[in-house]
Amino acid sequence: MATWLSIWLTLGCFPQNPTFADDVAPILHRHCVTCHRPGEVAPFPLITYEDAKKRAGFISQITAEGKMPPWKAEPGYNRFHDERVLTATEKDTLKAWAASGAEPGDLTKAPRLRTIENGWRLGKPDLVLEMPADFTIPAGGNDLYRCFVLPTGITEDKTVSAIEFRPGNHRVVHHGLVFLDKSGQARALDAKDREPGYGTFGGPGFLPTGGLGGWAPGNIPRRLPEGLGRLLPKGADVVLQLHYHPSGKEEKDRSRVGIYFTPTPAREIVAMVPLLTRDIQIPAGEKRYHRHVEFTTPETLQVAAVTPHMHLLGKEMKVRAVTPQGNEIPLIWVKDWNFNWQDTYQCRELVEVPAGSKLMMDAWYDNSADNPLNPSVPPKPAKWGEQTQDEMCLCFLSLTTRDADSLRKVRTAALRQMVTPSMLLQILSGR
Repeated sequence: MATWLSIWLTLGCFPQNPTFADDVAPILHRHCVTCHRPGEVAPFPLITYEDAKKRAGFISQITAEGKMPPWKAEPGYNRFHDERVLTATEKDTLKAWAASGAEPGDLTKAPRLRTIENGWRLGKPDLVLEMPADFTIPAGGNDLYRCFVLPTGITEDKTVSAIEFRPGNHRVVHHGLVFLDKSGQARALDAKDREPGYGTFGGPGFLPTGGLGGWAPGNIPRRLPEGLGRLLPKGADVVLQLHYHPSGKEEKDRSRVGIYFTPTPAREIVAMVPLLTRDIQIPAGEKRYHRHVEFTTPETLQVAAVTPHMHLLGKEMKVRAVTPQGNEIPLIWVKDWNFNWQDTYQCRELVEVPAGSKLMMDAWYDNSADNPLNPSVPPKPAKWGEQTQDEMCLCFLSLTTRDADSLRKVRTAALRQMVTPSMLLQILSGR
């Protein structure tokens, strides 16, 4: 039976057959070339007509199925910047273009790729910090977690609008976290290790002074709203914790972090508060293992961004706040978790959560043979751990409050309600 699309094409109901220059390139540039360009995580570029033409049918199919572009946040459950969601019209255009022969159109009118200065999407950073030397990742074995101490050299407090992480080697860098240390403990740990940086699992091996964020595949850097910033104290070192996944051959990495300061000192400081539990014991064969985490905020707060995190067994995560009156405030809902596409979702508008509200995270895992991403065949029991075949249950909330004292109260409340003494010891010891 002929589809409505083939009938439209046959009868000429489109004003003209879609062309790459007029119809397809704008869609690709809007939603795809962020990753599908040289030096990024996608396996091939989609910049030129030649790039797209040979994959026209594939593009049509994978966008129609909703597999690309990758965007995991449930529509309508909070609103975020940089939503990579195609409209029905855009999907139909890509399908019609492939079905009608993938015509080029006038390529002189096609949109040009936005220039990225020296590889930095947000422009030239105010401060670039680089690993002091190449680090060698062996061909095989367990995943590695390595911390690298990057002195900032700043002599006065700064507030940070954004960071942009540039992995030196996409083949082995899985994700990175950016901690701050004013105590000198990270330097001491580094000095004890002969190789660049020092090995660690769990936490960075010290109690961080603060943090600037992180990166995982799919993460798009974006500046915080005007007036907000993360604190970078004078004299603090940046400690970059990288998760390396061996590729099957010996590799080297030398990653960088670009730091963007706020034009003027931020009026409000943004800090990260985690919703987390290490109490994970997933039986082999369990299809719908559930974890619930919550804490009650003693102060009114505003959520600026959310960063969910699970591993390969993760299937769904829902994060919300519930007010004392019982009203639900949506923060994020990922119904189809994908370990390979993790993002920091920045809210279009700050989401206010009244004092006394419960911030809740629910996570579900599939440790059955029906999970095609299950790293164990047959399935094995899984628990909290740093290896990819282990599991995690956490979501970082980037939030701000009216002043530093109320922010301190919120963070303290979160730690007291979620972090047990044994868990804190593990974090501090880097286990």
